[in-house]
Parts: sequence; structure tokens; C-alpha cells
Amino acid sequence: MTPLDYEYLRKLLKERSGLDLSADKQYLVESRLAPLARRSGLPGIAELVSKMKSGAEPLVAEVVEAMTTNETFFFRDKVPFDHLKEAVLPALAQARAARRALRIWCAASSTGQEPYSIAMCLKEAGAMLSGWRTEIVATDLSLGVLEKARAGVFSQFEVQRGLPIQMLVKYFTQNGELWQLNADIRSMVQFRQLNLLQDFSHLGTFDIIFCRNVLIYFDQATKINIFDRMSRMIEPDGVLALGAAESVVGITNAFKPFPDRRGLYCSNVTPAARGGVASLGLRAVASAAR
Repeated sequence: MTPLDYEYLRKLLKERSGLDLSADKQYLVESRLAPLARRSGLPGIAELVSKMKSGAEPLVAEVVEAMTTNETFFFRDKVPFDHLKEAVLPALAQARAARRALRIWCAASSTGQEPYSIAMCLKEAGAMLSGWRTEIVATDLSLGVLEKARAGVFSQFEVQRGLPIQMLVKYFTQNGELWQLNADIRSMVQFRQLNLLQDFSHLGTFDIIFCRNVLIYFDQATKINIFDRMSRMIEPDGVLALGAAESVVGITNAFKPFPDRRGLYCSNVTPAARGGVASLGLRAVASAAR
């Protein structure tokens, strides 16, 4: 791959997916795209780039998908899900007692383990959310991973990564070497294709947003833009969950960290500006966090 080919790919990937590749990641591009070139009947990456430049849009989409990292597993990092069960859901159940409804957005759902982990947390909440209308919207750029996610079928290796054995027995059915997630959990999640670089305001507002382990691949300007747009889509007393290596600190003032709850952030808009209901919700979550 020539330096010009690499620069073309870097620019295209940043424009299409937000992926910000440094100058020393040529090896990564070669390892991901060489198999795609072979499957496309092309001798190498140079020919792949040439065909992309000729306007082969389906091939461009395949390249973007091949370069997108889809590493995930059930209850990844564990801590955010402990926060969800111990603090966030009880506080929001109190704040939403009148409307009895929750909306949650999983903004980088990959093959489904994260939104399904959230769904199992809601199911485990039992009587606290009994009779409530709960909606989990799970989005991802890749159509391939969304198709797998909707099926809810996982290998033995996948269910062994982070999934407690009691939840495996309770919510999955074994079929040979595969495990099928039960229909009641699958039905709790709506999967949709979405590019975070594009407008996502049509999704509406949410009480909780999980946007974990995706912003680390974006440059600073893109992160600021996404945080700003998300801040307009989260309820005044809503909660944003980021990945273990991610933070809003030094990037945006739209959110601020919760004390003693690593990875959780709340709106930085003052309670007075939000009104009485928002103030109540913020106090409830803060109280549960202590």
C-alpha cells in the first residue's frame, strides 16, 4: 500500500465513520483490508483503492465495516452495570413514578451484548419496574453486526465472556454449541442502523444513554460535536455512561461526572434552569450514588 493510498483511506474512514487513524496504523489497515481485497477478487489493497475511487459504493461500505472495531461482551467492565442496578434505576424509578416509562439508548451496540445486558438488568429489577413501559434503542453503523444482534444467537465463547452462569441458565436456550437468547429479552431491544457522525435527533430523548468504547476512536472535534448533540437528547436528570477509558473531562462542559460513580455523567445544566422535576431527579441519583 502506497502512502497516497493510505492517506486516501484515512480520509475516507474519518469522513464516513469518524475513525481517526494515526500515521502509524498502516499495518492495521493492511491486516483488515487484505482479506477483503481477496474476497473481492482483487490482487491487493492498491487495486481495492482504485476500485473505490471509481465509485464502487458497496465496496466503500464494506471497507468501512471491515475497519470498524466490534469488540464487545456481556456486562463489559461490570462497573457500569452495577451502577445501573444499584443507583441509576432506583433513582429514576422514583423520579419517573408518575409516567412509569424509561427510554435507554445504546449508541454503539455492536453484536448486541451490551443492550441485551441492559435488558437483563431491567428484567432483574422485577417489581420496581413492573408494569412500566421500557424501551431500549440500540444503534450501530454496521448492518452485519446488527443482523447478528437481532438474531440473539451466541457461541459458547461469547456467553462465557462476562455473562453470569445464573443469567445464562435463566435467559438463554442451548441449541447444540450455540445459545439463543430468549424472545422476551430480545423483544426489549430495537436495533437500528445509525452513524454517530450524522444527525440522530430523530431518536428522541432518553433517560439513559450508553455510549461506551466508541468515542476513543474519534478526534477531539468529533467528540465535542457528539457530546453536544447528545446533551440535547438526554433528559435533564438523565445519565450518560461512557467506557472505562473515556471521559468528558477536558472535552465538553455539557456533562459532568457523578461523584464516586466511575464512568457515569449527568447533565451540567443547572437544576434551576431545568425546573423542579429535573432538580428532584438529579438529587435522587446523587443520593443513590453516595
